[in-house]
Amino acid sequence: MSDISPLPRRRVRAMAVQYRMQACSNFDEFAERVRYFAGVAGDYACDFVCFPEFMALALLSIAPRRLDGSEAMQSMASHSSAIDTLMREQAQKHQVNIIGGAFPRALSDGSVRNLAGIYHRDGRIDYRSKIHATPSERAVWGVSGGDDADIVDTDCGPIGVAICYDSEFPELIRHLTLRGAPLLFVPFCTDERQGYLRVRYSCAARCVENQIYAVLAGTVGHLPRVLNMDIQYAQSCILTPCDLPFARDGIATEAAPDSEAVVFADLDLGLLLEARERGTVRNLADRRPDLYKLWQR
Repeated sequence: MSDISPLPRRRVRAMAVQYRMQACSNFDEFAERVRYFAGVAGDYACDFVCFPEFMALALLSIAPRRLDGSEAMQSMASHSSAIDTLMREQAQKHQVNIIGGAFPRALSDGSVRNLAGIYHRDGRIDYRSKIHATPSERAVWGVSGGDDADIVDTDCGPIGVAICYDSEFPELIRHLTLRGAPLLFVPFCTDERQGYLRVRYSCAARCVENQIYAVLAGTVGHLPRVLNMDIQYAQSCILTPCDLPFARDGIATEAAPDSEAVVFADLDLGLLLEARERGTVRNLADRRPDLYKLWQR
């Protein structure tokens, strides 16, 4: 296990927001809902709160008509700075690290990336790209996959961020694990139950394979005037490895499906270390990279 970065020994409290998408008439209406959930996270002394992917696309409903893909990107570009300011202020005010969902952003080179903002309670901001763009993201918004697959250093230690579809690729999550991330945050947006279950089952597998925790936050409801956001389905949850020290069924907590909610869990990072060193199975220690490299030739 010498190639695995060491884990900090501490507990962290994480919260996932299952966010109902609804039309808003101005930015302040959207901001008020963000402030509410950030305040809940602060009231419950959370270290992290994860908002869902595409949550900010509710701002596209401000337009008097349904915008096409390029118009939607121009509109979101006009809100990007205000979203960053809002999330940063709430992280500092409530002393909670915010994984601020993710939404497509037009970059200076003309490309469009689906970026998640990580807003630290000390005022710093990091961004992580969605590495694997979905077919609909490419077709509707012209999103291309990013290449900044690295951990994010926080005051609770390193974390990983895998945006929705990214969770379905074992190589990415193994990379983040080996870089030292015991916590994986997965902001997602899925339109129906099958899509949701792809993300859910993938994250459960990643928790077993890598002996990590995963925090999943998704959207529910519908936005009929926003392109590609007509319907959403989610059952947000916090998942654990499947071994004796952890939650039954590998589920620390989960929301009721398809309704707005928040879920919390206290996650003991020391238990991950115990499982990796003395667990019933030791997935990371028992890897065979010597063979895996041979098979790739």
